[in-house]
Amino acid sequence: MKRILYILLLTLLFPYLKAEDSIPALTDSIVLSVDSDTGALDSIEIRLFEWYFASLDTTPCTTILDTTALPDSTYKNRLQALPCIIELPYNPIAKRYIQRYIRHSPRHTARIMRDAEHFFPIFEEALYRHDLPFELRYVPVIESALRPTARSRAGAAGLWQFMPSTAKKYGLEVNSLVDERMDVYKSTEAACRFLQALYNIFGDWNLAIAAYNCGPGNVNKAIHYAGGKRDFWSIYPYLPHETRMYVPLFIASNYVFGYAAEHGICPDTIRPNRMLTDTIVISDRMHLKQVAEVLDIPIDDLRYLNPQYTRDILPGGKPYSLCLPLEHTASFITQQDTILAYQAKQLIYDRRSEIDMAQKMSVAGGFTMNGHTYYKIKQGDTLGSIAKKFHVTVSQLQKWNGLTSTNIYAGKNLRVSP
Repeated sequence: MKRILYILLLTLLFPYLKAEDSIPALTDSIVLSVDSDTGALDSIEIRLFEWYFASLDTTPCTTILDTTALPDSTYKNRLQALPCIIELPYNPIAKRYIQRYIRHSPRHTARIMRDAEHFFPIFEEALYRHDLPFELRYVPVIESALRPTARSRAGAAGLWQFMPSTAKKYGLEVNSLVDERMDVYKSTEAACRFLQALYNIFGDWNLAIAAYNCGPGNVNKAIHYAGGKRDFWSIYPYLPHETRMYVPLFIASNYVFGYAAEHGICPDTIRPNRMLTDTIVISDRMHLKQVAEVLDIPIDDLRYLNPQYTRDILPGGKPYSLCLPLEHTASFITQQDTILAYQAKQLIYDRRSEIDMAQKMSVAGGFTMNGHTYYKIKQGDTLGSIAKKFHVTVSQLQKWNGLTSTNIYAGKNLRVSP
């Protein structure tokens, strides 16, 4: 039976190996299968865990040192030695997550350490400005495995995994063209404000971190069920299953990044497209393809640097930031007019013509509802005159509105589009 289950799980998980941005969600699903009380992984889960992480980037550090022989005092002393404001207490639950990072996912850890070289300075600069503990830089390690375009099944997105409602509350733009949850700088700024607000509520960083995962309401409920105790380990049994593991994972992340070398883990090789960058603010509507082709920049590099533009379009109309490889910044400035004109009809104005058609419908008296255009019949209108106004036929109007005759009545809405 276990063999059948194992094969079934491999079949279900295989597509995720082809979609790098799904990695955090898959990682979460594996971690969440661990029993929160015993920390036990059965043999099938362990094989899945190891097989999955073997598909990730390799690391030049291939000798993972055995941690099973380390005494508890070593872990405890190392955690206490970390330069942290947030308490990182040691217990058997934290130990199991530390060992899971080291023993079952060293390559995954190496990949995150590699990406941290790019993201951590950005996080630390924002945390410093908000006078927040630098340890909070490990929250996005847990949330997204440092994938800016990560999306969860619940609808959270970005490095800090904001839900749309929370994102908008903290000033992030989320619409069809722009998702600033994936903007590294803006989402980090919003996360700092959110974490500070949570700390102001609970006055304890472990509780604030737990609330970041499950919401302050669930933490308040757990405090109530724990008899008013305001300590994470006291309310631990009353928290949602995922949140029980959240703080232990936070402790483990701090430990592993602090002592990876002692366990034979080092950052993976830097990506070729990890580059020096500069940011330009523009208010014109622009397509990333215009920039890529005029300046001869790989479009994938621009998408990597600007993941917030989910359709490759900067909407314009107000200032938007464009992140460019540093060596192309001067060229962009001198050729900006050329870039804006390049294939503008195909990439920009043809899209605008669809909006113009909607405006023409509006001028003719039409309005959109549920994806269709309607017209409110006025005194003296006939099906023929309305058909002419909207460039359709009388028979089409009859079909769309279920009319068996040409009789119409003022004040009624008439559907005038398919």
